[in-house]
Parts: sequence; structure tokens; C-alpha cells
Amino acid sequence: MRDMTQRDALLRIAPELRMFLPVSRRQEWQRVAPDGSSTLGHHVESAGIPLTEVGPMTVDGRGVGPSHQLAAGDVVEVGPVPRPQQLPREPRFLLDVHLGTLARRLRLLGIDAAYHNDMDDPALVVQANEERRVLLTQDRGLLRRRALWLGAYVRGSRPQDQLRDLMERFAPPLRPWTRCTACNGELTPADKETVAARLEAGTRRSYDAYGQCRACGQVYWHGAHSGHLEEIVRTARAWAGSLS
Repeated sequence: MRDMTQRDALLRIAPELRMFLPVSRRQEWQRVAPDGSSTLGHHVESAGIPLTEVGPMTVDGRGVGPSHQLAAGDVVEVGPVPRPQQLPREPRFLLDVHLGTLARRLRLLGIDAAYHNDMDDPALVVQANEERRVLLTQDRGLLRRRALWLGAYVRGSRPQDQLRDLMERFAPPLRPWTRCTACNGELTPADKETVAARLEAGTRRSYDAYGQCRACGQVYWHGAHSGHLEEIVRTARAWAGSLS
């Protein structure tokens, strides 16, 4: 790629970021033409890579930011966000409409995960900004919205793969069985007598320990499906242990 003209600059794209490039241009080196006004960030996004996924960038070994103005002959190394990604506080998330199963799994693990199945893109950005939540999505256009304070592309098509990707990227603390999987509210222990009216007779006979959501009142107990849920928790804890 050293046969570029004097007007060109080169972007060297890290392997982790090449999935965002068009299939026909999924090469290590990307040639761009500096125009005197477009920033490095603009050129990276024009190639198809959301800036939320980009980490350190260097020009001839010198660290630069997205606002850097490219010059002819520049050779830019474009790296991925380091993992785990450092945030100023414990991560809180907002998931778009397509990630409902992932949202429920995050809540099962005690991770603060807001989710709505009827919220459009502008409203998602507003909530993410107001509540300082990381917006999780597989919509690259949503991640390129200038108003968004912080977002992340979720890799994988299966919820299990998506969850592992999220844990590797943010390493959130796990507090299983402390959040409502329906609404994200916090769970508190509940006396059997207090919630008895909301239980089926068989449940009342079979279980004594209950939790109740502070927000929506949903009642929880270790019932017939707890084996599947406990496996999700065990797997997540194993992943977390391997990352520490």
C-alpha cells in the first residue's frame, strides 16, 4: 500500500474493526484523500466504523484524537476500544428494541439494564444521555448520532454470545437475583404471608422464600424454570472469573 499518491493518507484498520467495513473493502489498509476540512473521525466513520468502537489512534506513532486533520502522506493506526473499557462509574445500560433477551439476562445478573420495546432512536439517545447509560445496539447508524454521549455495538447473534461480548467489554459487577427481569427494578425479600394472595396454591405449598420488585410488585421464587436461569448465572460467573 506504499504506492499511494502524494494526496492520499492511509488508515490501517485493526482486525477487530474490519467487520464494520463493507465486504468489498474489508482490507487492512484503507486509502483516503484528505480534503483540508474533514476530520480523522469523519474518515473513519465514512469507512463504516462507528467511533464508539474505536480506541487509540496514532499518526506516525503519535497519538491523535478524532478531531485530527489528516494530511497527505499520513499513516494512521486505528485500534479498537481496549477491553475492559474503563468508565467513570459502574456501567448502566440502555438496550434498543432488538435486544430484549439480552436485557433480561443482564437483569438476571443484577446489572442495571433499561429496555423499552416501543422507543424510537431519538428517545433512546435522550434517555441514554439524561441517565448516563451506555446505549447498546447493533444499529451502526444509531451509534453515529452526534448527540449520543456513549454507546457500544453488541457483537453476536445469540443472546449468550452477546452477553459474553458485553462482559468482556465492560466487566460489570454481577449481583444475581437482585433485579426484576420484567422492569429492571430492585428486588427485596418478601414474607410469604405478604405475597400469598398473588400466588397459586401449588406455589404457596412448595416454596417459602420470595422476593418482590420494589417498582412493579412482581413476585419471584425459585420455580420450575430456575435450572435454566441458574445455568446462565453460573456461566456468567465463570466468564467473570476468567476476566479477573
